[in-house]
Amino acid sequence: MISVLEVDAVNTYYGLSQALFDVSLEIKEGEVVSLLGRNGAGKTTTLRSIIGLNLPRTGIVNLYGKDITKAQPFSRARQGMGFVPEDRRIFPDLTVEENLIVAQKSGVAVGEDIKGEWTIERVYGLFTKLREMRRRSGKNLSGGEQQMLTMARALMGNPRLLLLDEVSEGLAPNIVMMLKQHLLELKKTGISMLMSEQNVTFISGLCDRAYVLENGEIRYQGTMEHLEHNKDEWEQHLGV
Repeated sequence: MISVLEVDAVNTYYGLSQALFDVSLEIKEGEVVSLLGRNGAGKTTTLRSIIGLNLPRTGIVNLYGKDITKAQPFSRARQGMGFVPEDRRIFPDLTVEENLIVAQKSGVAVGEDIKGEWTIERVYGLFTKLREMRRRSGKNLSGGEQQMLTMARALMGNPRLLLLDEVSEGLAPNIVMMLKQHLLELKKTGISMLMSEQNVTFISGLCDRAYVLENGEIRYQGTMEHLEHNKDEWEQHLGV
């Protein structure tokens, strides 16, 4: 399988304070990988280091074999990286459809494009509720609806790799399960995803492999199946 993302020995700082310590991970084509850990473990910092919002002080980030360690976020987006931030950041005064239109761009071809490009109609096919609300302004959406819009907007950039930061946090259980169904459908398209999460139910049956962060270091890497069937290891790393 082709490596979509390779993160090698990344060390990231906030001022003088080190947040990540030699973090290394890999995502293969079509994989859905979870990044697990307690609050403050370094999950969001890892995603921000990958997308370029917090540049690592040392280490390497490769996208499809190309070194993008020092590239700016807009450059990474142009090369096929999409980001769904924890705080959503939709445009509150634009309608649902306008939020999608401003994010639209052509896909980045890598060999034969078998997945096709994401258009507004294709996004509406996945998030049918957004079609019903296409003329509603962002500020008049519920938290779950805003999260759907954020995910849909990221797809409009035609990413090859999608980074999702705590997409289930703060949402009602029925909305969480709805988002999971959307992600399961998205997984069938072959897109690669890296998800930071704490919700065990949400990632179960969705993610193929997992990395567990503790105090900015990778403490576990392996299949989700192994982690789920070894409760002692699960409790040791995640305290659940």
